[in-house]
Amino acid sequence: MTSEKYTVETITWLHRWTPNLFSFRTTRSPSFRFTPGQFARLGVTKSDSSVAWRAYSIVSADYDDFLEFYSIVVPNGEFTSELNRLKVGDTLYVDKTSFGFLTTARFEQGKDLWMLSTGTGLAPFLSILSDIQIWERYEHLILVHSVREAGELTYRDAIAAFNTSEMFGMQTSPKLNYVPVVTRQTMPGVLDARITTLIEDGRLEAAADRELDLDRSRIMLCGNPEMVSDTRRLLQQHGFATSRSSKPGQIAVENYW
Repeated sequence: MTSEKYTVETITWLHRWTPNLFSFRTTRSPSFRFTPGQFARLGVTKSDSSVAWRAYSIVSADYDDFLEFYSIVVPNGEFTSELNRLKVGDTLYVDKTSFGFLTTARFEQGKDLWMLSTGTGLAPFLSILSDIQIWERYEHLILVHSVREAGELTYRDAIAAFNTSEMFGMQTSPKLNYVPVVTRQTMPGVLDARITTLIEDGRLEAAADRELDLDRSRIMLCGNPEMVSDTRRLLQQHGFATSRSSKPGQIAVENYW
């Protein structure tokens, strides 16, 4: 791949949430453009001098002068093992083109935006929530983040800040409802089952204080492939349809695995 296709960016900030979860920021080329919800292709140099590339959803807002990403360390992973060794001041490659269809442009109408995520699948929804147009367009925003253990409930301060910020939170009542889920630990007031189970038994709707409704609900899914596949299948059984350019529906997913 030539320099006509990518830029060389510098890591400017790194935060480790757990031994296997970390976030980092890089410089951003002034020419790099993306729509909230899209992903970038990042490249790291391996020990044999070849470059490994992976898709990473963008956490940062489209107006930020940096790019932020959220990563898990995959044991012996070709890409994340190299990425995990990088530190502030090191460089990596960013493809000049942004990719993906997990954007609200997939939807027509709708009043309630549901963002269902597992693990690092939270990333694109943080970028989407940084878009003021989303707050103006939807009456209710529901962010669901499912993890295995409590320590993996990352970005909680940033999520809470949306409802209190002057830019997003100027409402008579909070517009964003954050629903944390921890599947392998019991926590007071926190749901403890797979997202599909919580939909089937009604606990997700109860926690969100909203119903999954064909006319009102627009649902975005991001996370491990099994969750995305199973949840989409379950929603389709209830009449929801994946949104396509030729036929708008109620579900949007990202497929970069």
